[in-house]
Amino acid sequence: MGLSDVRGDEGMWIFNDLPRKLLQERYGFTPSNDWAEHIMKSSLRFNSGGSGSFVSSQGLVLTNHHVGAETLHKLSTPENNYYRDGFYAGTLEEEIPAPDEELNQLVEIEDVTERVNAAVKAEMSPGEAFAARNAVIAEIEKESFDRTGLRSNVVTLYGGGRYHLYRYQRYTDVRLVWAPEAAAAFFGGDADNFEYPRYCLDACLFRVYVDGKPAELEHHLAWSKNGAEDGELVFVSGNPGRTNRIHTVAALEHQRDVQLPDRLNIIRRLEIALQQFSLDGPEARRRGQDDLFSVQNSRKALTGMLRGLQDPLLMEAKRREELALKSALQEDERFTSYLSAWEAIAAAQQEKKRLSKESFRVYSTLFGIARHLVRLAEEDQKPNAERLPEYRESGRPSLEQQLFSTAPIYADLEQVKLAESLENAVEQMGVDSLLFRELLDGKNPQQRGAELIQGTELFDVEKRRELAEGGSEAIEASSDPLVRFARQLDEHSRRIRKQLDEINEIEQQMYAKISDALFALRGTSTYPDATFTLRLAFGTVKSYEEQGQRIPPWTDLSGAFAHEKHHGAADPWQLPESWHEKRDALDLSTPFNFVCTADIIGGNSGSPVVNKEGELVGLIFDGNIHSLTSDYIYTDIVARAVSVHSSAIREVLANIYGAERIVQELGK
Repeated sequence: MGLSDVRGDEGMWIFNDLPRKLLQERYGFTPSNDWAEHIMKSSLRFNSGGSGSFVSSQGLVLTNHHVGAETLHKLSTPENNYYRDGFYAGTLEEEIPAPDEELNQLVEIEDVTERVNAAVKAEMSPGEAFAARNAVIAEIEKESFDRTGLRSNVVTLYGGGRYHLYRYQRYTDVRLVWAPEAAAAFFGGDADNFEYPRYCLDACLFRVYVDGKPAELEHHLAWSKNGAEDGELVFVSGNPGRTNRIHTVAALEHQRDVQLPDRLNIIRRLEIALQQFSLDGPEARRRGQDDLFSVQNSRKALTGMLRGLQDPLLMEAKRREELALKSALQEDERFTSYLSAWEAIAAAQQEKKRLSKESFRVYSTLFGIARHLVRLAEEDQKPNAERLPEYRESGRPSLEQQLFSTAPIYADLEQVKLAESLENAVEQMGVDSLLFRELLDGKNPQQRGAELIQGTELFDVEKRRELAEGGSEAIEASSDPLVRFARQLDEHSRRIRKQLDEINEIEQQMYAKISDALFALRGTSTYPDATFTLRLAFGTVKSYEEQGQRIPPWTDLSGAFAHEKHHGAADPWQLPESWHEKRDALDLSTPFNFVCTADIIGGNSGSPVVNKEGELVGLIFDGNIHSLTSDYIYTDIVARAVSVHSSAIREVLANIYGAERIVQELGK
């Protein structure tokens, strides 16, 4: 974001500061407080990533098939592949519990900026400032959790210009109700991903239970009778991941030249390894499919982001905005001292670049468990306010749910992921690195990965519980090779993290200055960067032009069959047999997918699209290829958010999947 006014339908707005004046001036609509509260409390965040919404008073939850895919894979077996073949529970008793899913419903927001800022003194070093800020945030979260019992997270907004406490109702008894076949949900596969027109039924349904019974809800979205219409104002309520629109040019150049290329190198290597693994028969393909989809999606998204930053027009636009803001500050003596913020942020990028050579990521579920156990034992010996954020008491229930999950973990897949991670780390740090000579223990990465996975007992949930309950004594005495490996690596990882935390503290203080200047010059009529917390975006259902052709805002069910025929019904353009068997029962003119100008990013997957009446008219599942630069800059010229139309979901539930009880529950 720069000094210029918000562009078009730009904005991922926080619910306690919605752009009411802008909406009234542009669309003649002012959302009331009751409207905003209803949408907020009808919206959900999937702790595993993604968004959703309540769509009935009995706890029914709508989200994307690809958001629910992790659970579908965890519930699947060689005999019942719910991801590939779909699932429908004909009764409440048949709804299947998800092993470790957690849904968060935002119920309250409190501004705690003054208290957080008061803890950081001007004379503090970056390390001291980080510790002080971390401590007061831990205190705020613990006080809130102890008083309310709600999950409580302090969220950093405007790069550090504001701090808000978000309180969430947690739902951990989550059960699968319905999912279509993968061939319908991801029709067109990786080839059509981020493209448009699309023909995807990327939807599935869960239900939350409380005390063993379907939750009784006051707030849920009514299902629109007709769904979205051309030119209609619509709203997207979801949890966009992270954007970098406040970032300086120097910070964006670091992402362009260092961070994104490094991540893409790792992702591409892992993609190849997972592809090779999946070729080893149907069961290997089933086990590796979720990881492979995630990696392929990340690769395509990151490639689009990098291309955006490599576009000289985008970077020149960011430079002009930055120069305009700095010029405005130069002319106002209140803010001339703030100009040093850009220099400090630029220096921080050089430090990040240096540390990038020593940083690496290990892609292994079991290694993640081992590291949590090792760190949990150490962090629990500290006062709550001094712990790493993920080990504070306020987040303990969510951590333990993941740590002691009974979801299956496959040794052969873990071995591939760990070995690939070690190969990449050795390549990055060098084969002569003292750290890796010790970690590899005289073996190559493939041998060491196999040894660690085959020797660990962490597949056993009870073994994990014993280590967690035994604390530091149990960890120190453990002979489990993966636990010992995590202990060997932990000192290095903590050192790098400490340095990065201090760098991030400098950046946070500098971005807070930039935000303060923006507030003074423009008021608060702007929005903060995304933080995987609930936001409201808006836009209109609208076509666009690409390569001289008008791209209509709609597709319909007939187009899915035509698209299949156009591609010769070859994989991945093969509709499920159920669709062909029930084709004559369908109203093929039913709208299927549509696009709108709402400002979204990764994390918005599964977000409900609602109209002015607060009714559900669609389900976000993607953006087109032009939207991939939205991490850095927004445009509604050709960038579009892509949704499943509510009418299509209702049509196929009734006439393909025979889910009449669900259709009745939706009320339409």
